[in-house]
Amino acid sequence: MTSLDVDAVRTFVMVADLQSFTRAAAALGSTQATISVKLRRLEEKLGARLIERTPRRVSLSARGAVFLPAAREFLAAHERAMAEFSTAPCRLALGFVDHVAGPELSVLLAQLHAHDPSLALSMRIETSSLLEEAFDRGELDAVIVHRESDRRGKTLSRTQYGWFAAPTFEWRRGTPLRLALLSTACTCPDRLRAIEALDRAGIAWDEAFLGGGGKAVNIAVSAGFAVAALAHRVVPHGLVDVGRKLGLPPIPSSEIVLHSHALAPRAREALNMLAAAFREYNLPPG
Repeated sequence: MTSLDVDAVRTFVMVADLQSFTRAAAALGSTQATISVKLRRLEEKLGARLIERTPRRVSLSARGAVFLPAAREFLAAHERAMAEFSTAPCRLALGFVDHVAGPELSVLLAQLHAHDPSLALSMRIETSSLLEEAFDRGELDAVIVHRESDRRGKTLSRTQYGWFAAPTFEWRRGTPLRLALLSTACTCPDRLRAIEALDRAGIAWDEAFLGGGGKAVNIAVSAGFAVAALAHRVVPHGLVDVGRKLGLPPIPSSEIVLHSHALAPRAREALNMLAAAFREYNLPPG
């Protein structure tokens, strides 16, 4: 058997991880046609179908599932060999804005680690303003944040907000609405959008709870103590959208963007893979 092509094996692993030719092409900076050609040539060389593709689904074949661990080992061995000629490990320092790093973040990180175990990955979860400051100082290679200015970036998704509270929460009309908010030191859109929407609607409100982070706010809301403006995708179990019931105004959505510095090829590939998967997880339902 002739030797395996590294790019073809990398293409197979990317398609397997992302379960999509479209997302794999985006992550690799390629096209679906090129991805298909590389995969077909790899299958011809191995004499087996690796990927089952239908109009609605991309999945591993039985032979593909068997080959995947060996393919990962093959790529890891290649990277170790290349690392012998590098003076430093490949590094990716990434920042996610709080409330955007949703429940799928652990899945995304697991996929990223499985794809490139030797990548020196570090993560930080903060507010958009703090992440952008760290990005500008060069402490972070890339950040996924709310768009708060006209700074250019790659759009990944839009975050939709609602007014959420515990089922037991009660608001007596004529009294200020009890809000659970992030700290006044935070200038993030989550806090500002909620306040501005209420002010425009002429609804009096009171800072009943101030938290230093999203988890603290969620605790206060889950206890039935206050209502909060939360992104739909990160709402804790048991909370309900009370916006219509209480006659509260809609909250404008926010755009989620990716900013990145110039990166080494492996780090860029990992970031593209993460961005492609993140975009897919945040597609609107239906």
